[in-house]
Amino acid sequence: MGLLNRSNMSKVSQKQILEAIDWIRTNKKARKFVETIELQIGLKDYDPQKDKRFAGTVRLPNIPRPKMKICLIADAKHVEEAKAAKLDIDVVDLDSLKKFNKEKKPIKRWAKKYHVLLATDSLVKKIPTVLGPVLNRIGKFPQVVTHNEPLANKVNDTRANVKFQLKKVTCLNVAVGNEKMTDEEIKQNLTMSINFLVSLLKKGWHSIRVLTVKSTMSKPYKLFG
Repeated sequence: MGLLNRSNMSKVSQKQILEAIDWIRTNKKARKFVETIELQIGLKDYDPQKDKRFAGTVRLPNIPRPKMKICLIADAKHVEEAKAAKLDIDVVDLDSLKKFNKEKKPIKRWAKKYHVLLATDSLVKKIPTVLGPVLNRIGKFPQVVTHNEPLANKVNDTRANVKFQLKKVTCLNVAVGNEKMTDEEIKQNLTMSINFLVSLLKKGWHSIRVLTVKSTMSKPYKLFG
């Protein structure tokens, strides 16, 4: 069962996860937008200044953020594929980015509108020539897309991925679902996210101080700690 191996989940049972989901649904107010379900993690015995900073990405079985804003810097073939597949993403060609004249502020404003940038593999090396080093510096350099796999698959994978990364603080927050998903789908995503996180930590469960789950506007529900 790989990452879903329940032996890893001994500290948090499937029943606890379902109880948490039920509590969030029962105690949240109706909103005019679809709320995200978030997993919040507090670590212990980690010093971001001294300890090796971990980073890892896992693809969840169910897409937690179907409306994630994505922009593809595309060659002509990918432009046509995106149109034909009616993908819910923005698509630009490399020439259209020349309007920025390598000016940092306009490039930052444009890039920060999106959660993720993608780019056709043949264009990746040309992007710094057109935009300079700005995208690298703000952590938005495009992920590579090839013609060897359907563009729709890459978009779905991107929207289903969650990244755990230790930076300067020992608190992490990742989106693992949304309120329109079924309890089972949210449970599957939470289970995989927690297992993957534990696999990244130097002392496994002993490195976790607290785990909570919440919706965008709800109070947190403690799963562990």
